[in-house]
Amino acid sequence: MPFIGSKVSVKTTDTQKEELKKRLGQAIAILPGKSERWLMVELEDEKKLYFGGDDSAPSAYITVSILGNPDSASFTKMTGEICNIYSEILGISPDRIYIKYDTTKDWGWNGSNF
Repeated sequence: MPFIGSKVSVKTTDTQKEELKKRLGQAIAILPGKSERWLMVELEDEKKLYFGGDDSAPSAYITVSILGNPDSASFTKMTGEICNIYSEILGISPDRIYIKYDTTKDWGWNGSNF
């Protein structure tokens, strides 16, 4: 039931999108009980993002939504991995990446809730 959505200011190729999807699928396992099996990924590129009022360098805004409430140490490890992924694949500096975590006790799928 995890979802990772990202908005990046750079144009991405199909190859980069495929690599992001693959690496995020591996990274989601950092969070206890999560796997790529249930992961949904959204990748939006060429967004106008201002970081500190400046849009002269690549930036990213990423959301991670999950069922449950993992410990903050897992989120810290996930933040490091997400920053590595976007830095390595898209050249976005970790100091220009925001990551928001959303947790819920209710998640709907296939006509009912978990």
